[in-house]
Amino acid sequence: MHIYRSQQPLVCMLPLPPGLPPVDSAAQPTAHDSVTGSYTTDDDTLSRLAAAAVKRQQYSQALQLLNQLVERNPQRAMYYSNRGLVQLWLRQPWAALTDCDRAIRLNPDLDQAYNNRAMCHAALGDLPAALNDYEQAVDLNPFNGRARINMGATLRQMGDLDRALDCFDEALMFHQLPEFIYAERGRTYHLRGDWNCAIADYRRTLTAATARQSSDQLQALVQRVKCWAEELLPQQNWA
Repeated sequence: MHIYRSQQPLVCMLPLPPGLPPVDSAAQPTAHDSVTGSYTTDDDTLSRLAAAAVKRQQYSQALQLLNQLVERNPQRAMYYSNRGLVQLWLRQPWAALTDCDRAIRLNPDLDQAYNNRAMCHAALGDLPAALNDYEQAVDLNPFNGRARINMGATLRQMGDLDRALDCFDEALMFHQLPEFIYAERGRTYHLRGDWNCAIADYRRTLTAATARQSSDQLQALVQRVKCWAEELLPQQNWA
């Protein structure tokens, strides 16, 4: 997404299956097939390994793992949605769009698939289609904070700053990803010329970020916000 690197999602990592421990990427646990006598990696393990590869930004490896999951489970919408997201990160938006379309055909109620397809539309320059899909994702799951933030950023890109601000205000009500919401709302205020509000939100971003576990994505957010803030107060120490 245009927030966090050209329409790429802020923290839309592949979801780990609930209740499973972290995976050691150096070891690939296997399951024994009593019929063939061979050993194969089970679906849960493949999914966890794909999630770990995404976390390390090893998208080609994640794609290979997701290809296996899709081949084994051709009717599982989530795997198509996740593969579409990875393909988008690999700068293959048309392939990503195809996978997201397939995910939605298989499960029209999968809000994540609409969010991912919206990012494909945005990457291809079709912002109205992206906005429609973000709205659908939020309608299906009001707690989808990523879709709300993406929708606000899309509205901002389309020049509708007031609706973008409303979207970020609503997103804050769900108490998810506040540092990212403050950053995007601050940037929207910044572009609208409400500089006091922008500075206040930039400060809120930096404060909220200190309470989070450090990650590459969070560090990139902090650096971006500091650059925006320095445009308004170049003499301020934003360290």
